Amino acid sequence: MNFGLQGKHALILGGGSGLGYATAAALAAEGVSLTLLGRQAERLQQAAQRLQGYGVTVHCLPADLADPQQVTQALLQLDELPPVDILLNNGGGPPPCAAAGIPLSLWQAQFQSLVLSLVQITDHVLPGMRARGWGRILTVASTTVEEPNPALALSNSLRSTLVGWCKTLASEVAADGVTVNMLLPGLINTDRSVSLTARAAAEAGVSVDEMSKRQSASIPLRRFGEPEEFGAVAAFLASQQASYLTGSMIRVDGGKVHHV
Repeated sequence: MNFGLQGKHALILGGGSGLGYATAAALAAEGVSLTLLGRQAERLQQAAQRLQGYGVTVHCLPADLADPQQVTQALLQLDELPPVDILLNNGGGPPPCAAAGIPLSLWQAQFQSLVLSLVQITDHVLPGMRARGWGRILTVASTTVEEPNPALALSNSLRSTLVGWCKTLASEVAADGVTVNMLLPGLINTDRSVSLTARAAAEAGVSVDEMSKRQSASIPLRRFGEPEEFGAVAAFLASQQASYLTGSMIRVDGGKVHHV
């Protein structure tokens, strides 16, 4: 299917690896030029070299979402590039922890990284989208906003903040041709999932392979998802065909969430 995105420009947060890279690759295959933003400059450059194989232009903006000054500087550089038509808001996962006793400094640092920086970047590119009458804003959260994971209190809380923000924003900008949707990945084969599985295995006193089998058994499809499967859904949400889809949360979880 032709998604009608040839010549568009996407800003991909966390584009050097994982779900961000998978989304970038899916969009590049549709002829979308890319700007990758992430902490590790070398990883971004390596990702850019691979993505250029699709015949698209790829720019890199090294910046840590936890550092407001770096984010501001990256946005100044972004202004020198083509206007952003598609934005993937994708912040790294907070460290696992219970809800009680989280240091205030950790709340503040993670709120900056996972919420404030995403809001700042969105507000920066949104006026151009509205003026052109077309835009796609996609925000990556997690199925834990619907079924909280007891070990991921920070993630549960901060990503739920993004849910309220995205739903409200979707109504504000819909008449200007800008759609706002959320993606809720479940268990996907990324570095983050690998580390969480290893942690769960250690706590349960079993091997990583055994824990992976247990986790896969809880998924109706009986397997973890692949980043490319997530990227395909994200690319569809950015497409011309998805122009009547906004204010929604789309699960990419193999059916793991139990409720309707």
